[in-house]
Amino acid sequence: MVTPYKDVDSGKKEQVERMFDNIAPKYDLLNRVLSLGIDVWWRKRALSYLREDKPQVLLDVATGTADVAIMAAKMLQPRKIVGMDISRQMLDFGQVKIEDQRLDEIISLEQGDSEHLKFADQSFDAATVAFGVRNFEHLEKGLAEMNRVLRPGGRIVVLEFSKPHLFPFKQLYNFYFKYVLPFIGRLTSRDVRAYTYLFESVQVFPEGDAFLGILSKTGFKQAQCERLTLGICSIYTAVK
Repeated sequence: MVTPYKDVDSGKKEQVERMFDNIAPKYDLLNRVLSLGIDVWWRKRALSYLREDKPQVLLDVATGTADVAIMAAKMLQPRKIVGMDISRQMLDFGQVKIEDQRLDEIISLEQGDSEHLKFADQSFDAATVAFGVRNFEHLEKGLAEMNRVLRPGGRIVVLEFSKPHLFPFKQLYNFYFKYVLPFIGRLTSRDVRAYTYLFESVQVFPEGDAFLGILSKTGFKQAQCERLTLGICSIYTAVK
């Protein structure tokens, strides 16, 4: 199992919380700069899978600074969105953004663990998670919990990094991801390991058909994958 810090005894969950607390002040800025702004389009594309469903109550797991929750409120116009994250610092920055855009009557943020969701069965019409499932300590347990809180027919949408395969883009991207991105991250954030961990965690993540199989194993149906931007990231969708 890949963890953010190799020299500590705590579990992955605790390390992920510490890492995101550390990088929270620069998280949004680095997302825009390091992805050249493409991450905004990725999120819009992922949420477009929910347009026809018109979910009224939505759960955004690993919400971070609430980018997906805010975008979903504007695109989908649901009645209620709950954003949940393990990092208190990330949520605090997200809350400021929500209040600035006067969305606090629609979006509420809660600190919590994706593997032990504190919601009743069948509480949500849809569930999203963007760039967060790599950080689950127990991937299947987290997905099974998301399945539990979805109503029958509810949709899950997962946006996650994947690995490009096309030469020479694959080689150029890997160089950027492995060396350039961590260097910029170390200069601008308070955590020297965070963006090295990002590369390492993507390398071991079960992408593509492997992840579709895990979705099926955890109770989802009609699982499908769309690869974006030459395979840099992928959208996975399925229904309960």
